[in-house]
Amino acid sequence: MTFNDDAQLDTSGVSRGGGGGRGLAIGGGGGLLGLVALVLYMLMGGNPADVQQPPASQSERQAESAGAGDLAAKCRTGADANRDPECRVIATRNSVQSYWRAKLPEASGGKVQWQDTEMVLYQGQTRSACGDANNRIGPFYCPLDKKVYMDAAFFRILEQQFGSSGGPLAQEYVVAHEFGHALQDQLGLLERAQQDPKGPESGAVRVELMADCFAGMWAKGAVETKDANGRTFMAPLTETDVRDALSAAESVGDDHIQEQARGRVSPESFTHGTSEQRQRWFMRGYETGDLNQCNTLQARDL
Repeated sequence: MTFNDDAQLDTSGVSRGGGGGRGLAIGGGGGLLGLVALVLYMLMGGNPADVQQPPASQSERQAESAGAGDLAAKCRTGADANRDPECRVIATRNSVQSYWRAKLPEASGGKVQWQDTEMVLYQGQTRSACGDANNRIGPFYCPLDKKVYMDAAFFRILEQQFGSSGGPLAQEYVVAHEFGHALQDQLGLLERAQQDPKGPESGAVRVELMADCFAGMWAKGAVETKDANGRTFMAPLTETDVRDALSAAESVGDDHIQEQARGRVSPESFTHGTSEQRQRWFMRGYETGDLNQCNTLQARDL
């Protein structure tokens, strides 16, 4: 899904990570097994740790400010987004927020307004209020500081290690999914994941599938989202774009990851849903464009 070359990008609310702290360890093991354990817990929506981190130092804040200036200089237009992964992340954030600013009041009868969500683009490692973020972990939304954290290098991991397509919408789906968690937080739904964190019918799985459905809603409506000058952000979707998104959804299914890591599937440890479920709920959002159709918390059949 490509961006229109003349669309103007807005980098406000996007900062650079200021460097990591003491590192992160969840579970045991190292190498690929350790990576898969981390991914199973946090990939596309989990929180790195339930601990408050110390505030960033002055030098880290200065690095964040300088990095944000660098992003503003290189990420100006849709053409930049089409050639640079970090600019594509920023452009997708612009489009996703434009979509929810319009859609959420419409869906709620004017009762709920979208709250713009900040994003931290980092390289390698940084810190969040939810713990240290590492480029092996993948993107996540942190409800403690209300920010999305992303390392664009994750897209290579998604493609090379988990078999996703390298197409643009495969990457944009990841961004839209994380902002789906921000929406859940604003609606008071995100905590359901922690109340029931594992299993094929768990709250965690239901929350993740809902975020996939929200991503599908955005994908369908993205062509109508506009920049501050009224120019549309994105070109119409193609069948290839949709296949790219479904490829990404398939690659991060619990069953696919477990099969790759251990050669067997353990539904009792599911946290995100199967590949088939993730694809199906993305398409539910894409086909209906209806927030109510994404209510996985009440769904009898996931």
